[in-house]
Amino acid sequence: LTACNVNNGLFTVYVQLHSRPERFEMNIVRNDFKIMPRSMVCEDSNLRGDITISSGCVIHPCSTIIAESGPIVLGENCIVEEYATLRYRIPENHPDHGALKAEGTAKPLIIGPDNVFEVGCTVEALSIGERNVFECKSYVSADVTVGSGCVIGAGCRLVGQQTLPDKTIVYEAQCMQREAMDKQKTQMIQLDYLRKILPNYHHLRKANYDPKKAREQV
Repeated sequence: LTACNVNNGLFTVYVQLHSRPERFEMNIVRNDFKIMPRSMVCEDSNLRGDITISSGCVIHPCSTIIAESGPIVLGENCIVEEYATLRYRIPENHPDHGALKAEGTAKPLIIGPDNVFEVGCTVEALSIGERNVFECKSYVSADVTVGSGCVIGAGCRLVGQQTLPDKTIVYEAQCMQREAMDKQKTQMIQLDYLRKILPNYHHLRKANYDPKKAREQV
């Protein structure tokens, strides 16, 4: 026997197993995509939840963005490559989880501009600055705070509570850290190339939100 109840965005399921009810809770994630002009979002990308993709972003096919705990706002000129995963999910042991459980949603995760999420990386950080590079197969947990101008090297796994100061380089299997000597450059050359190539081989989602028009209507 099962029974369902919806309250403040939480979906509660009661399951009768061996005469003892078991209770499960999970968020109902409603899709609401805002795609701004000059961004390129491939139809084959996997988007779930309340997601705003700012101008100039390029979202590759087979990439995944999941706004589970609350909305995600992706800053301008970000690149999300194939099989990269961005997930906004607040763990139960995090201080913000109480507000999530009470209100059914958390404050938006605002990701800074000019970030690059390379092939196969998984990023769950709850704070991400600008001009960071998450290299192939890297993993960043929700307990990590990422500043600006950082590089998380290929295959590096960052778990446990820690803060990466600006211009931090993480490298090798031991996740050693050092400060970058030079400032991270923008990815404009790569972005221009992708904007020319992607439409030739992939279907794109149409832009559906213009902040200028939205302001005029207010």
